[in-house]
Amino acid sequence: MADGVPPLAAEIRQLISIAGPMPVRHFMSLCLTHAQHGYYMTRDPFGADGDFTTAPEISQMFGELIGLWVALTWRRMGSPNRFRLVEMGPGRGTMMLDAIRASRVMPEFHKALFVHLVETSPVLQRRQRQIISGLDVPVAWHESFADIPEGPAIVVANEFLDALPINQVIKKDSAWHERVVDVDADGNFVFSITPDPLAHFAGTLPPNIRDAPDGSIFEWRPNDFMLALASRLVREGGAALLIDYGHVESGTGDTFQAVRSHRFTNPLNAPGQTDLTAHVDFRALTSDAEIMGARVHGPIKQREFLQRMGIDARAQALKAVLSPEKAAEIDAAHARLTASSATGMGDLFKVIAISHPELDTLPAFDMKIDAAAAHAP
Repeated sequence: MADGVPPLAAEIRQLISIAGPMPVRHFMSLCLTHAQHGYYMTRDPFGADGDFTTAPEISQMFGELIGLWVALTWRRMGSPNRFRLVEMGPGRGTMMLDAIRASRVMPEFHKALFVHLVETSPVLQRRQRQIISGLDVPVAWHESFADIPEGPAIVVANEFLDALPINQVIKKDSAWHERVVDVDADGNFVFSITPDPLAHFAGTLPPNIRDAPDGSIFEWRPNDFMLALASRLVREGGAALLIDYGHVESGTGDTFQAVRSHRFTNPLNAPGQTDLTAHVDFRALTSDAEIMGARVHGPIKQREFLQRMGIDARAQALKAVLSPEKAAEIDAAHARLTASSATGMGDLFKVIAISHPELDTLPAFDMKIDAAAAHAP
């Protein structure tokens, strides 16, 4: 970093000077996945010493209940004697570790699975190998979902979709213009818009967005991943569980945000050194999956999902064998995962499942799990 300027910032400025203002999607992609300077390519951002904490890092209960969901879904699939358990963006590998550990109560399931982790970050992949190396199941790493071999699969993803780059447009003089990143006279990154509106764009929008007032921002993600996921499940069989924060109805609003050291910051500052995300549009996910012929379950709130999967009983079981101090930590983790308060994840985070069309019911979406089933060792 020369003179305090992040190396990626200098590269982006040069790109803008050559090609003109950069679409938000391109800026976000470079900041997160640039081969040398991208945020996820150069660091482990998780935990108290990082920039943010995800649900699997808050408590083992989260990963255990994901493991229970996967095992019960495998049964709904007819208990195939070989299937692929895929995790997209597995972070440190904590969720998969807890899920597999919990699955040992079902030996047939444990014997049938082959774990596939889709991870582009060399730093995080090294961390995952350290954590998961002791598992007594086969594990393979891939850089792309397209690299997963054929066969029935269960796919899980927690806080993966929010990091996929977004497109943004803004309405001005009753027309929609693409939102871009430019450089001002002082060399700072600033938001701007393309001078010419997007031709015929309004005709592609639902009325509640098309008729929004001037100044409104609309954002969306390219649907490549969801189309590929749904197509795979319809063709090969299986299901996917996607957990993220976002909204259940499409609408306008700017959700492009950055986090550094557990605090929100300007997403245009320090490219490559802050986590960039945007809320997930679950209505768009539903539409993309149904277009490919997949069945959609949910979305439901994370609180509902975890409670239906038995988190209350699991917390009580853990507390029964712990000291009062450790029991208090379980209570705090339980509250953070399920609370509807501003500091809780219960309402903000949603859970949606996508499946082969013949899987008409899935755990937690059609029934409450027997509390005893959540008492994983």
